[in-house]
Amino acid sequence: MSETEVRDYKELYEAEHKKCNEYIAKVAELEEANAMLNFRLERIHNNPLWKHTKPVRDMMLRSARLMKRIKGLGGFRGFKAKLAHKIHEKKAGKSYGTKSFPDAVRRKEEEEAVFERMPLISILVPLYNTPMIFLKEMIESVEYQTYHNWELCLADGSDEEHSFVGEYCMEKAKADERIKYMKLESNEGISGNTNRCYAMSTGEYIALFDHDDILHPSVLYEYVKVINEKNADYIYCDETTFHNGSIDKMITMHFKPDYAIDNLRANNYICHFSCFSRELLEGTELFRTRFDGSQDHDMILRLTDRAKCIVHVPRLLYYWRSHAGSVASDISAKSYAIEAARGAVADHLKAHGFENFKITSTRAFETIFRISYEIKGNPMVSIIIPNKDHKDDLKRCIESIRDKTTYDNYEIIIVENNSEDKEIFDYYDEIQNDKIRVVRYEGNFNYSAVNNYGIGYAKGEYLILLNNDTQVISVNWIEELLMYAQRPDVAAVGAKLLYPDKTIQHAGVVIGLGAHRTAGHTHYGKSYDNLGYMGRLCYAQNVTAVTGACLMVSRAKFDEVGGLDESFEISLNDVDLCLKLRAAGYLNVFTPFAELYHYESISRGLDDNGEKAERYNRESEHFRDKWKKELEAGDPYYNINFSLDRSDYSLR
Repeated sequence: MSETEVRDYKELYEAEHKKCNEYIAKVAELEEANAMLNFRLERIHNNPLWKHTKPVRDMMLRSARLMKRIKGLGGFRGFKAKLAHKIHEKKAGKSYGTKSFPDAVRRKEEEEAVFERMPLISILVPLYNTPMIFLKEMIESVEYQTYHNWELCLADGSDEEHSFVGEYCMEKAKADERIKYMKLESNEGISGNTNRCYAMSTGEYIALFDHDDILHPSVLYEYVKVINEKNADYIYCDETTFHNGSIDKMITMHFKPDYAIDNLRANNYICHFSCFSRELLEGTELFRTRFDGSQDHDMILRLTDRAKCIVHVPRLLYYWRSHAGSVASDISAKSYAIEAARGAVADHLKAHGFENFKITSTRAFETIFRISYEIKGNPMVSIIIPNKDHKDDLKRCIESIRDKTTYDNYEIIIVENNSEDKEIFDYYDEIQNDKIRVVRYEGNFNYSAVNNYGIGYAKGEYLILLNNDTQVISVNWIEELLMYAQRPDVAAVGAKLLYPDKTIQHAGVVIGLGAHRTAGHTHYGKSYDNLGYMGRLCYAQNVTAVTGACLMVSRAKFDEVGGLDESFEISLNDVDLCLKLRAAGYLNVFTPFAELYHYESISRGLDDNGEKAERYNRESEHFRDKWKKELEAGDPYYNINFSLDRSDYSLR
C-alpha cells in the first residue's frame, strides 16, 4: 500500500471516528434527558397525594384562571421556594446589605488609610436612557467610597427624551472634578459606549460598573488593599441581585470561587465588579463590539489570560439591580447575549489551540455552557477495580461497563485482595479475557497499596480508579472524563456519583469540609434534578479534589507525583492524591456529564465505629498535619462565607 493510500485511509478513519463520537454524544444527551424525565415522572407517581388529588387536578384543568395563578406562583414547590427565599432574604439583609456598610469608626479608618500604592482607579459607566433614580443611586455609591482616589468616566448615548441624564451628570461633574462626562453623538451600544469611557480615563486601574447598579462603600478600599498586599492585577468580588429599589431585598447572593478557568469557560461567574491594571489592555481592546451582550465575558476571558495575579475578594461588594429589561432579571430580555457568550467562549478556546469543540446551553441557564472537547486519538484506558468477595456487586459493575460503555479501547484490571468465597473465583474464571484481567494482591487491605499494585499491571496511557460498588449510567462516561484528562493542564477528573435513589453522593470534594475538617462532598444528598448552587451541578468545573470511587488521571501524571500515598490506608488517599497533583501545578476537574451509581461502602463497610472509626481519626490527623497549610488557607473553590459544617452551600 502506498503512502498516499495509507494517508487517505487514515483520514477516512479519523473522519468516521469523529462522526461516531458525535453520534455517541447525541445518544448520551438523549439518555440523560430521558433519565431526567423518567425521574420526574416517577417522583410524581410515587407521591401518595397523586391519586387522592385527582378531583382537585380535574378542577384545576377546567379552570384556566386558577391554572394561570398557580403557574405564576411556580406551583406548590414554587410557593415553598418563595417562602424559603423570604426567610433567607430577611437573614441576608442583616449581614450582607446595608448592615455590612462601615460604621462611622470603621469608615474613618478606611478613609484615612495610607497604602504604599494609592492608584487612581477609573470607573467606567456607559449610560443609555438611565432612569433618574438609578442614575442618582449609582453615582452616589461612587461618591460614598471610603477610598477617594478614583475618577468616574461617564459616556452618555441617551436619546433626546432622556436629556435629564446629561443635565444631572454635568451638574455632578461641575461639583466634583473626579467625575468626567461625555455626551455621545449617537448611541454606540454597550461596547462602543464603554470604550468611549475608557478613552476618557487616566487611571492606573480600570473598573467596570453598570449604570443601574450600586457599589458597596468599601469596595475600592478592599481592592487597593489586595493591590498592595498581593500585587493583584485583576480583581473581582462577590455580588448579589436585588429588587424593589433596596439592596437589602436580595434575590440571589453569589459567593464565588477563586479564579477557576473551567468555571469561567462554562459560566461568566466573575462578572461584577471587575477591576484590572491598565497594562493588561496593552495591544488589545477593552470591549469588542461583535460580542455585545456578552462583551464582559469576552473581556474577562482575555484579560485573565494575561493577568499575573488574579485576586478574588470574598465579600459581597456589588449590588446588581434586577428590573424589567435587565439581564439580572431575565436573560431573554437580551437574547442576543446568549449567542454572544457562546461566541466569546469559542474565540477563547480557539486562542488556546482547541479545535472541533462543541458549546451547548445547559438546563441551568442559557449562558451556562457544556463544553465538549475533542478527544485526541484513541488512547488505551486502564480501569483499576479493587475487590474482595462481593460477586454480585462486582458483576453489576463489570456488566455495566461492558453493556453501557461506548469507548472501545479500555482494559479492566481487577485487583483481587483476600477473597474467601468460592463463587468470586468462579466469576473471575468466567470473565477473564483480553479486556479483563485479575491480579492478586495478598497483603492486608490498603486501598492505596492495592491500587498502586494494580496500576503496575496497567497498559493504559490513562487510568481510572473505580470502586467495585459502582454502576455506569452514562454511555460516554469514559469520553467525558478523557476529554479533560487529555488536557496538559488537567490531572484528576471525577464523575457525578448518585445513590440508587438518585440523590447525589459525589459532585466534587472540598477540603476542610465536615466534622473532621479534612474533606467532604458538596451537594451531598441533593436530588438528581437539582441545579446546584448557582447551577454548579450542570457544568464541568475546577475543584480541589474528586473521589477515588471514579477518578481518571493520566499514567504519566499519576507517576509524576508518586501515585497513591500508602500511609493513607483506607481514607483520604484520593484527596491526598488530588492535592499532590495540584501542588505539581495541575488542575482537577469535576464533570456532571459522566454519571455512575455508587452503592457506597457496601463492600468494605462504613468507618463509623470501633476500630474503623479510630483508624479514620488517625488518618484524618495525618491528613491535617500533611496539608496544614492548604487547610488553613481554605479551599480556593469554596467561598469562605460558606459553612464547613454543611455540604449544601449554606452560609456561615
